[in-house]
Amino acid sequence: VIKTSTHTGLRDRALLGVLAYTFARIGAVVNLKVEDYYPSGKRFLLRFKEQGGKEKELPVHHKLEELLDEYLKVTGLGAEPGSPLFPAALGKTGKLSRRPLVRTDAADMLKRRLKQAGLPAHYSPHSFRATGITNFLENDGTLEAAQRIAGHADSRTTKLYDRRGQKVLLEDMERIRY
Repeated sequence: VIKTSTHTGLRDRALLGVLAYTFARIGAVVNLKVEDYYPSGKRFLLRFKEQGGKEKELPVHHKLEELLDEYLKVTGLGAEPGSPLFPAALGKTGKLSRRPLVRTDAADMLKRRLKQAGLPAHYSPHSFRATGITNFLENDGTLEAAQRIAGHADSRTTKLYDRRGQKVLLEDMERIRY
């Protein structure tokens, strides 16, 4: 559990939420500006700048919306549309600068947070893509929708992230009889 008593804790929780709920590449996430999170009707959207200069807009999951809204309100970033959505920390003060977080620092933060949670260190920001896509497909999402969310040009790329076939279930193992 990430302590949310500091601005960096709120930032880290919101950034990990974006990774988990959008299957986005870490580079696209750290490049988000506050104005890239915006209302459309009753829901919010996130506008990502993807590889090759493409833009992608995704509706925001209601749980992610709660994380982002709290983060932007408490930190005051909501009033600064041109600021980075995920700025770098000011040393170990728990406060945020207005300098964008770089991809490698975000990946290091993820490793630190995984270690604090007692999770294996081999997970990476990219693991969130595979886990998110697999979870989406396990919950009856279509490959085509997963492809759109992930921003893949080809469905074969999306299939590479589908880990459903790698699970060995207990009932499968119990079929081994001597």
